[in-house]
Amino acid sequence: MIAKYRTGLILSVAVLVLAGSLYAETQKPAPAKPSDLRASDEGARLKSLLVNDTAMPSLAPQGYDVTIVVFSDYQCPYCRKLHPTLNQLLASDRKVRIVYRDWPIFGEASVEGARVAMAAGYQGKHAAFNDALMAGPVKFTSADIRKAAVRAGIDWQRLQIDLKQHQAEIDAGLGRTVQLARRMGLSGTPALVIGDYLIPGAIDAATLREAVKAVRQGAPK
Repeated sequence: MIAKYRTGLILSVAVLVLAGSLYAETQKPAPAKPSDLRASDEGARLKSLLVNDTAMPSLAPQGYDVTIVVFSDYQCPYCRKLHPTLNQLLASDRKVRIVYRDWPIFGEASVEGARVAMAAGYQGKHAAFNDALMAGPVKFTSADIRKAAVRAGIDWQRLQIDLKQHQAEIDAGLGRTVQLARRMGLSGTPALVIGDYLIPGAIDAATLREAVKAVRQGAPK
């Protein structure tokens, strides 16, 4: 069970210990029962795949001690609500690493946005593009994606080259995210993996800080 944190706050969202002891979905209850990963090395393998995928864009300050993996879609309104909360955490806590796993489940525009976001990383512009597209319209077009790229300072011609040259890596990375989301029983975006916990849905800044604090304290194991 998830214990009370020292501040007395209990996470008000459903939490899954990746070892397999708790499960909940973001929206509708479902009979899905993930396997008990404690009985094998699957838990460690799953976590390694989540946090160590070099194709995934990340922000990793030196000396970080907590990793947050974010499953999101650029057209998901709750992902947009969560985005500034994550940025606030990054600004205030210099020991948090974030791994961005684009899971484009809202259609072709989301897929295009995710592919451009990953390609922007080859120019060192993922974070800037991520902020720019998140700040644009929720339902966007190819033209909106290009406008976001311009605001992010991306060389558009180079981006087109990177999209072609790295298509296999980008598409394979997105495919791995889909597989992981299904393996973990996710039903939608956003979802956060913080340490050994999966937190479905958008959470506020205070709850996010408490989750990070709980992971640092190592409770529960």
